[in-house]
Amino acid sequence: MAECLPSTSKIFGEPGTSSQQPNASSTLGMDISALTDKATKSAQRRPAMTDYADAIGSLEEELASEGLRRRVPWDSLSIGSDVPGLHDVKDLLEGDDASDLVSEDDGVGCPLPSTPVEQGLLECEIAEVLKAGVLMDEIDLGALAHNAVGQAEEFVRKVMASWKVCHFHHLPKWLQDNDFLKTGHRPPLNSFKACFSSIFRVHTETGNIWTHLLGCVMFIGIAAYFLSTPAMELPPWDKAVFGVFFAGAITCLGLSFAYHTVHCHSELVGKLFSKLDYCGIAMLIIGSFVPWLYYSFYCQFSAKLIYLSVVIVLGISSIVVSMWDRFGEPKYRPVRAGVFMGFGLSGVVPAFHYAISEGWFKALSQASLGWLILMGCLYILGAMFYALRVPERFFPGKCDIWFQSHQIFHVLVIAAAFVHYHGISEMAMYRMTIGECAAQNPAMAF
Repeated sequence: MAECLPSTSKIFGEPGTSSQQPNASSTLGMDISALTDKATKSAQRRPAMTDYADAIGSLEEELASEGLRRRVPWDSLSIGSDVPGLHDVKDLLEGDDASDLVSEDDGVGCPLPSTPVEQGLLECEIAEVLKAGVLMDEIDLGALAHNAVGQAEEFVRKVMASWKVCHFHHLPKWLQDNDFLKTGHRPPLNSFKACFSSIFRVHTETGNIWTHLLGCVMFIGIAAYFLSTPAMELPPWDKAVFGVFFAGAITCLGLSFAYHTVHCHSELVGKLFSKLDYCGIAMLIIGSFVPWLYYSFYCQFSAKLIYLSVVIVLGISSIVVSMWDRFGEPKYRPVRAGVFMGFGLSGVVPAFHYAISEGWFKALSQASLGWLILMGCLYILGAMFYALRVPERFFPGKCDIWFQSHQIFHVLVIAAAFVHYHGISEMAMYRMTIGECAAQNPAMAF
C-alpha cells in the first residue's frame, strides 16, 4: 500500500504553500480517526441506539451541519467545477508519476490515504465504532451478574417467606386440632402449590408429612422388587396376597402424607382429606389381615373364608364411620382411636383359634404369631400416644415441631407395617418349603 501512494508534496505542495488556500484533497481524504472521534462524541451526547442504520443517518446529518463535506465522486467533477486545487490534482493524475492512482481494468486500485473506496465501507466502519462504544459503555457484565444474583435472592425470599407460621389461637376454628401445640402452625394457604411447597418448611406438620412420605416411598420400592419376582419362585396367588398388603400400606401412608400436606388449604379440602386419611388406616388393617389369614388357615378353607369375610365387613364399617363429618372433630379423637384399635384387636380371635387348634409352639414357629403380637402392640401403642396426646400434654409448647404424639404414632405405624411384612414373609417361605396341603381340592386353594 505504501509504494502505491504518491509523494504528498506532489499532491498537496510544500507545507509552506498551503496556508493561503484550502487543499481539496485534504478535505476529501479526511482521516477515519476524525470520523471516529466525531462518532464517539455524538454517541455520548445522544441516548444509546439499537438501530445502527439510524445512528449512521443521524451522524451524517450532524457532520453536514458542522460544515464537513462528504466525498464527491471523481466522475461528477468537471474542470469547471469550483473546487480549489482541482486542476492540480487532474494534472497530477494524468502524469506518468501518478499512474498508480488510476484504477486498473480489474477494479483494483489504491485509494487516497485513509479514504474509503465507497460509502458502504464508511458506514460499516462507523457502525463498528458505534457498536464498540455501546458494548464498552453500556454493557457491564459485572453489573448484570450482580443484578441477576439479586433477583434470584429476591425470588427465593418471596417463595420461602410468602407466609409465616402462627400461634394456635390465631388459627381459624377448623385448623385448631391440638391445643398443646402452641406455635409453628401453618395459616390457611388456599393454594395446593403453597401447600406442597410447605413440605420444605419447618412447622408443626413437617414431621408428620415426612415420616409417612418416606414410608410410602420405601413400601413402593419394596413392592416393586417383591412383585417382580419370577413366577417360578413366587406363585401368582402369593403375589396377589402380598399385593393386597402392599396396596393397603401404600394407600394408608400416601393418603396420610396428602392429608397432612393439604389440610390447611381450606375447610372443605381439610375435611375431605381427613376422611381419606381414615379410610387409608382401614385399608392398612385389611391389607395386614389378608396375608396372615391366608397362610395361617392355608389348608382350612372354611375358616379362612369366614375370617376374611369378617375382616372385610369390619373394614367397610370403619370406612363408613369415617365418612361421618363429626368423626374428624378434635373431641372425637378417642373415638377414632377406639374404632381402629377395636378393628385391629379383632385379629385376636383367629390368632387364638389357630393357637388352640395347631398348638402354641406351631403358632409361634410357623404362623409367626410372635411377629403378629409385636405388630399389634406397636399399633396399639401408637394409637394410645395419638389419643392421649403424649408427651405434649405434659410439656405444652415444648413439642410443637418435633417429638409430638402424632409423629410418634406415625413412626410406630411404619415400624408395625415392616414387622408385619417380615412375619408374613416368613410364613410364605415356610408354606413354600412344606408344599401344598395333603388332601386339598385344587379348586379350593384360596
